[in-house]
Amino acid sequence: MNNITTTPATARTDVATATGAAPATMSPTTIRRVGLTLAAGTASWAVANLVWGFEPDTELGVKVTDLTGLAFQVGVMALLHVQMATRATGVKAISRRLLKLERVLLSVAMLWSILHAFLPEQRDAAWMHAIDMFWPLSMLGMFLIGIKVAIAGRWRGRARVWSFLSETWAPVCVPVMGIVGHGAGDVVAAVHLLLGYTVLGLILATRPDLVEDRG
Repeated sequence: MNNITTTPATARTDVATATGAAPATMSPTTIRRVGLTLAAGTASWAVANLVWGFEPDTELGVKVTDLTGLAFQVGVMALLHVQMATRATGVKAISRRLLKLERVLLSVAMLWSILHAFLPEQRDAAWMHAIDMFWPLSMLGMFLIGIKVAIAGRWRGRARVWSFLSETWAPVCVPVMGIVGHGAGDVVAAVHLLLGYTVLGLILATRPDLVEDRG
């Protein structure tokens, strides 16, 4: 009788495991560029609002604050890209869904910035006001993300702290403007942007190692 030997099949190493995807990667250079984009966009919006306020009464002021607001939103969208790639909010699926939901909210808010800037005759339309609601919703979403980043602890040091501090902009500044009005309130909101998101952008630009995914 012939002897029959069997050899166990070797395990494949070229596929992801069923328990989770492999960590996403992002180069330090890309993180630096995102940081500079966030810092520049935020600073431009903050300065515009120091000059014209958050409720400008001239067409020039409206257009400038809308478009610099769009620059800020582009920076925040880039920040979300880094947070997604580095799994900043945690490794669970629900943590990634939060980032994906925020992308949707922010995308609609960015659309509002463009339409509000270039369609002045539609600024009082009901549909424009409906889209406008995505601005505060997107900022509330960023606040929740800031909490998740702080709790998850995957970002380290100043990046972890400033991610939370910067994303308190909406819950801090919106009530302040409601209480003290759009004079002092505009100043508080603009300064918060400069000390919050602008500084966070500079941290990413100078210390990308603080947010790199280490598994």
